[in-house]
Amino acid sequence: MALSFFKKKKEEEKKTEKGKEEKKNLEKPKIEPATTKKIRKGTAGAYRILKSLHVTEKATDLSKNNQYVFEVFPEANKTEIKKAVEGTFNVEVRGVNIVKTPAKKRRSGKTFGWKSGCKKAIVRVKEGQKIDILPK
Repeated sequence: MALSFFKKKKEEEKKTEKGKEEKKNLEKPKIEPATTKKIRKGTAGAYRILKSLHVTEKATDLSKNNQYVFEVFPEANKTEIKKAVEGTFNVEVRGVNIVKTPAKKRRSGKTFGWKSGCKKAIVRVKEGQKIDILPK
């Protein structure tokens, strides 16, 4: 009887030690705020922010003044757009202006419909830097 008591006690101690080790392994690693900034700064989420380059006469004229026009998703804000452009094209952004064009009613014969609106971002880049996407 005495031997079986000690065996049971040792088995229980081993189980509690394993449980403590498993709890240590299950604890979430602490992430420093600096590492999260590094992850978010790059091009990781750029595809969720920038849709395309908006190519019009006015946009090509603005490119002479180091300003580029992008079509962006409606949820994007100025800081996200700035980070996405800096990360994608390796340029320094000086400023971002946002323009929302509303949806417009259009008619084709008897039928009426809507031309969808969009959100555009005019990005001003540091002098001497370029974004080369336009075909020449």
